Amino acid sequence: MDIKQLIYLCNLERERHFGRAAEASFVTQPTLSMRLKNLERELGLPLINRSNNFAGFTPEGDRVLAWAREIVSVYQGLKLEVESLKHGVNGTLRVGVVPQCSVALPLLLKAVQARYPQLDYRIAVLSADQLLEALNSHTVDVGIGFFEMATLRELHFQTEMLADRGVEAIFHPDHFPALVGKTPLTLDELAQQPLCLAEPTRYFRRYLDMAFREATLVPRVIVESASIMQLMQCAQVGLGLLVSPVGHLLPASLQGLQQRAITLPPMARQAALVIAEPGRATPLAQHFFDEARGLLPI
Repeated sequence: MDIKQLIYLCNLERERHFGRAAEASFVTQPTLSMRLKNLERELGLPLINRSNNFAGFTPEGDRVLAWAREIVSVYQGLKLEVESLKHGVNGTLRVGVVPQCSVALPLLLKAVQARYPQLDYRIAVLSADQLLEALNSHTVDVGIGFFEMATLRELHFQTEMLADRGVEAIFHPDHFPALVGKTPLTLDELAQQPLCLAEPTRYFRRYLDMAFREATLVPRVIVESASIMQLMQCAQVGLGLLVSPVGHLLPASLQGLQQRAITLPPMARQAALVIAEPGRATPLAQHFFDEARGLLPI
């Protein structure tokens, strides 16, 4: 058994396809298949359900895969640690982020860059549940999203809570002049306006939908999208109001738009910046976390 076989196994889990896993592993498909078959022979266990295509892992394969993820994560962490000892903190940090969390990620990355200018970032936009799975499987190093407190404690994540500064409506005053004001909008007032919201699978959208249901209100959702950029543009042209956590959007991106607070009950989940527990977090993740936690708004 060698580390490359375990990397191939993890790549197959991520890609769910032999050809794409081979490309991700920088080998040919026959080479990847042969090395994984050698691993099965060495362990004396069937790991992969094979048909004409990849058909998932066997129960034994799932158990081995859990160990493979841990070993590959430690191996990659060792390589990063050696590089940081030789060249300082550098490399690519994998960040998983939930849309519409209460922090403007580009501002945070820019602030961390002042301390670690050689650090690069690969950002994946995930649902809240996908983010937790990605953190557990070590496919991201850092997570910024919505979490249940009991889960954070159970998994021993290092956690920095994000400030909950409330929720706001973002709109163009030329199209909604009656909404210009400083007093918070009630949920009833919000339900009377055309809304531009994220898709129903997103946690922040589910939170809004639950608030409307509990108030026995039926909002008019005129635009749904997975893209925050599309929702912003819809608000810019006056299609409707974008509803967002305060602090999520860059101030410069709101040019010409106005903001107005909304009176809403707090979310059940907590927004947080998380990485793996000490000793299991990659060196890059630990450096980023230690720096970022001092930069987050209180």
